[in-house]
Order: sequence, then C-alpha cells, then structure tokens
Amino acid sequence: MVSVSGVRGIVGESLTPRVLSSFAQAFATWLRAKMPADCQARPSVVIGRDTRPTGKVITDLVSSTLALCGCNVIDLGIASTPTVEIATVGEEAGGGIIVTASHNPVEWNALKLLNSKGEFLDETELEELLCILRDERYALARWNDVGHCSCCQAYDAVHIEKILALDCIDTDRIRRQNFRVLVDAVEGAGSFVVPQLCRQLGISQVSTISCGGSGIFPRNPEPLAENLGATVDALKEHQCDFAIVVDPDVDRLALISEDGSLFGEEYTLVACADFYLGSHKGPVVNNLSSSRALQDIAHKHGQECHSAKVGEANVSALMKSCGAVIGGEGNGGVIVPELHYGRDALVGIGLFVQAFTLWRELEPKHQALSDFRRKFPDYIMLKEKVMLARRPENLNDLFHDLVSSNPDARPDMQDGLKLDFERSWVHIRPSNTEPILRIYTEAETRDKAESLAGRFREDIEAWIEGGRSDCR
Repeated sequence: MVSVSGVRGIVGESLTPRVLSSFAQAFATWLRAKMPADCQARPSVVIGRDTRPTGKVITDLVSSTLALCGCNVIDLGIASTPTVEIATVGEEAGGGIIVTASHNPVEWNALKLLNSKGEFLDETELEELLCILRDERYALARWNDVGHCSCCQAYDAVHIEKILALDCIDTDRIRRQNFRVLVDAVEGAGSFVVPQLCRQLGISQVSTISCGGSGIFPRNPEPLAENLGATVDALKEHQCDFAIVVDPDVDRLALISEDGSLFGEEYTLVACADFYLGSHKGPVVNNLSSSRALQDIAHKHGQECHSAKVGEANVSALMKSCGAVIGGEGNGGVIVPELHYGRDALVGIGLFVQAFTLWRELEPKHQALSDFRRKFPDYIMLKEKVMLARRPENLNDLFHDLVSSNPDARPDMQDGLKLDFERSWVHIRPSNTEPILRIYTEAETRDKAESLAGRFREDIEAWIEGGRSDCR
C-alpha cells in the first residue's frame, strides 16, 4: 500500500522482494535526477530501521539495490524515525529511508522515504517517484560506478545532544526532582535511546519494560489504553512517578500517570506546546483530527492555532508557511522546527519532562502527573470507522449534504469534511492507508461527544443505504 510516506505491507504477501527492489530503484533514479548535470558525485542515502525481525534483510536488500543504482549508502542500523531524519540532514544526503511499519503488527514492514531535508516526500515529489516506478525507468550504474555501503552509529548521541542543547532544557532542575520513570519501548527502536535520553536529562531512576530491542512486540504496538495493562502494572510495581511509552519507530509519545491513568496522546502535544510557548512565541499547528485543547492553549498564550490535512508532511508544510514554533499531530507526535521538521518522541520527552518539572516547582502541594493533567482543557474525543468495499468516488456529495444540513457549523473540506461547532466538532475522512471512512468527534463531555457521533453516524448510514456509496 502506497502512502505519502512510502510503501508498506505484510512481508511475503504484499511487501515482496520485487516491490522493495522496485521502490529502491525508483528512489535511486529519482535522487540521481535531482543531482546537477555537471556533478560527478554519487547521491548518498541514509538508511535506518526499527527492530522487526525482517528489518535487517530488507535493509540489506534495499542498500544493495541502491548501491547497484549508483548511490552511496550510510547505514545507521537500529535507529528511530526522527534520528534518521536528523542524520539525513547531518550527512548532507540526497535522501533517507526508514525501514519501519511504525505501530503496525510485527508481520508488517515498510519503506518510509525522505528527501534531502530529512522530511517525507511532498505530493509533487511522490508523484515524480511514482512516475518512475510505473514506467520502470530505472537508472542503473555501470560496473565501475556502483556505490558503496558504510555504517554509522553516532546519531543516537547526536540526536540526544541536540535535545539537551535546546535553550528550554535545564537538566539540573530536572535532576532536583528525583524523578522515577518507567520506559516502555515495545521492544522497538527506542529500546536503548529512550532510557539513555532519560538518564542524560537528569531523571534519577529509570526502570524499563520491553526495552530489549528484540523486535518481537509483546503486545499490540500502538500505545493505546487497551494495550498498556502490563505497563500500568509495572509502573505501580516500581512505584514510578510516570511512564514513558513510545511506538516501534519512536515518532509517537504517550504518558501514563502515577495512578495508572493515561495522560492522553492528544495531550502530549498540548502539554509540550503550553511549556514551549512560554518562552517561544509564534503560531502552532496541528491536524484537523487533533483536539481543540491545543487551540485553547495557543490562545492562552496570545498565539494562533492552524490546522492542516492529516499527515506529517502536511503539518510540516503548514508550519513552514505560517512560521509555527511548535506543532504536530494528536497521536503523540511533537514537531519542534528548532530541531527538525518531523514528529519526534525524543524531543517530546525532553519538553514534557521539563514542563512537568516547572509545574512541580510552582505547585509544591501537587506533585503528581495526574494533577498536572488537570491543568489543561478537558475534551472527550471519540473515533469510529465505517468499512468500505473501496474508496467511493462520490463522497463529496455526502459532504455537501452534511454541510447543508448543519448551517451552524463552520465547514472545512481540505481533508474530507470537518464541521466545527461552537464547543465541539466532527471530522469525517477516508483513510489514506485502509479502506475505511473515519469519523472523529470531540466535545466537552462524553455524552455530548457520543450524541454528536451517533447523529452523524446515522446520517452517514442513511446516505449509504440510499445506494449512493460503495460502503458495506
């Protein structure tokens, strides 16, 4: 399945050696076409992977293919997605590849493709690549112009150093809090770098669960409440102040409070932005499916909040155009342009721990993370989906009908349909990676959110039953 970030699938089924080789050849050809005509140097590609059992063989196949197409390859080994993004810029590479299927189950894998800025390809760049792939117009190297592969394992340290160098990070103040923290990296790429970062931030006691780097996920790797029972048990057993949970490629961050309650992925960005805006003034950006709480926080600081289409590339593009100082997506992905334009759980950890430190200094009678959570605006978000036989071509008819029947809402149709009411909203959009229609609703109470979701689900089902959709 092709998306804006690359190609993913189940290894041995949809993700085959032929698919992997074809994408690698197309990517190498695209990179070589970007080189100046008079340039004799080979383009270089940074590659890193998460810990899935298939990651090493896929990396070897892709690296060899890139070399045979005239690219030099810099292999980081096990590396987080944001670390590969930083390394792509640091090595002045033509592009980067991350071998990871993020939060998908272990049988999945993927190639995530980066441009020379260490960012996912934009729509124009992706279409250029897909044209090469469709036409099979691959540029192969002559025998004496084959690229070479080298290894570099320095970038975990580089990444951590960049976070510690941020002017808002004060490790001495963090150290004085004597934090006890549990890290759950679901045996993924964060298994070693996340505990290492925590210790260098000044966290006094770092306990771990699922940080062996085996790549055999002990649970569903998506950091949602229903998947974190064992993590909550370990948090209480170790009597930690909070738990840090990342997904296999470390671009999503979730936090668990001392009482076992989830801080909420939507509120990872909210807490980080509230802290960061205290010393860095400017707009913030989220996506259309993210919580209204970020808008409330931005307005508290006298700043604007802008919403982009879902997807990291879209959020980053809007951040650049409006000069945002912080942004991200409501799935726990934090983007700080001061570091790089990519969702980064590691920088999120740094900002969050510093934010919690500052709050504890100001609130000596309230030291628990569950108390810290209560300082932020509280909304209830519900996420539902409708299965599709295939993506319907007439969804705009549905959207226009819903706009007409809700004149009190402010519509936004840049990514499906979002209807923004005074204190609630609904966002309806087809998935980019699955044959489903997603329905997100948010309101100040669960009853209001459920009522809103129920009303729009009924409207959509009635529209489906009218025979104007391919839904089933």
